[in-house]
Amino acid sequence: MATSLQTHPERNTIRLQLKQNLLLADLEESACAELAGIVEVADRHRGDFLLQQGVRELQQYFVLDGLLKRIVVSTEGRELTLRFAGERDMETSYDAWRLKTPSAYSVVCVTKARVAFLQMKEWVDFLERHPTAKQVFEDRVIHMTNAMMSHAIALQLLDAPGRVHDFSGKYPQLIDRLSQKELASHLNLSAETLCRLARRPKARAALTIRHT
Repeated sequence: MATSLQTHPERNTIRLQLKQNLLLADLEESACAELAGIVEVADRHRGDFLLQQGVRELQQYFVLDGLLKRIVVSTEGRELTLRFAGERDMETSYDAWRLKTPSAYSVVCVTKARVAFLQMKEWVDFLERHPTAKQVFEDRVIHMTNAMMSHAIALQLLDAPGRVHDFSGKYPQLIDRLSQKELASHLNLSAETLCRLARRPKARAALTIRHT
């Protein structure tokens, strides 16, 4: 169940968390107050879907606590994780909103998570009223897209040890937060292959995977 930030019992703490978000850190106080008046807050469990692939009900999410993942499922039922988003990061349906298409991916909770969110139309309207925030947001979307493209290229060019090395170098903060299954999905490897790699001396130096 979602609760308006204005009436949430932890609203003061949540306002501070929002202010620390990568998109919102430079907002003026008046803009922060405006945003606080239109966002809702939800606590979700591991495995909960915030966004389903193929839907048209699109939202903007700010991660307050926990870890999210963006996934796609092929027509054959194969799941691939495109990216992760932790505290101070965001998830968005902006591309689908802009193109007027259903969502091309799902957003799922990797861990228990708390998010602030609002409907995509409300977020886009807010950005139109605050050009600086709009520029920060669009830059972040471009950065996320480039990172996912770089990851897709790495999956094509690198062997299994290379993928593990590449990920651990780019995202060391995520290593101890991901299960073997989650990381294997992101690297397009089987869990068995990743487990074998984790036993190698070089891999152990860079990679510690939870076996859950």
